[in-house]
Amino acid sequence: MASTTILVTGASSGIGAALAKAYAAPGTNLVLWGRDEGRLVQTASDCRNLGSTVQTLQFDLRNTAEIAGHIQKFDGMSQVDVAIFNAGLGGTAPAGDAAENAGRSLDVATVNFTAAVVGANAVAECMAARGRGHIVLMSSVADAIPLPMAPTYAGSKAGLKMFAESLAIRLEPHGIRVSIVSPGFVDTAMSRQVHAPKPFIISAEAAAAIIKRRLEKRERRIVLPWPYGMLTFIFRWLPGPVRRTVLRAMPRG
Repeated sequence: MASTTILVTGASSGIGAALAKAYAAPGTNLVLWGRDEGRLVQTASDCRNLGSTVQTLQFDLRNTAEIAGHIQKFDGMSQVDVAIFNAGLGGTAPAGDAAENAGRSLDVATVNFTAAVVGANAVAECMAARGRGHIVLMSSVADAIPLPMAPTYAGSKAGLKMFAESLAIRLEPHGIRVSIVSPGFVDTAMSRQVHAPKPFIISAEAAAAIIKRRLEKRERRIVLPWPYGMLTFIFRWLPGPVRRTVLRAMPRG
């Protein structure tokens, strides 16, 4: 029986680590990327204990020029069947500042959007050559809501959603499926930086289980937990002045 190779970026913590462990099983080869070497080693060890073979790369995705080369290297060793571009940066701007820090906004935009776009295109080229594959891009419910406390984060996720939808149409004739995943609040280090109410928050393990189950059904659009799907739908259809009133009332940092 042929093994399945799954690439997960941002696998050293949070949803990425939980996804790696959710997929870990005999017959599964995991390619795990992460910035924190110590936590990445621990995730890899946990996955090996569950029966997977594991390859790791300690890597900072801000080095976007190196992403395609790493993709090609790992795909050459073991053809990637599923690529989950999960890594991301969050955080909110200080309430007293007029705008976000320029350097921080560059990092957020690079990791959340540019790195995912470069990685997805690189792996798509490999997958297209064999006529199969599944690319998964990790967005956020912020892709539908212009957050005043985190403009770059919301913008990067909205851009990623549009990219995913565009890429899906382009790659469909090549046998490649593209999915976009938009979580609400998940109990991770990123969400703990948000000092505001976190309705419907779920654990990273619960989020990973939902994502895995729905990806196995080959769903293109996944919003979780389910109340956020309803909330974003309602928000989208509110009149513009009502939306702006709601957003102005949100905490600024």
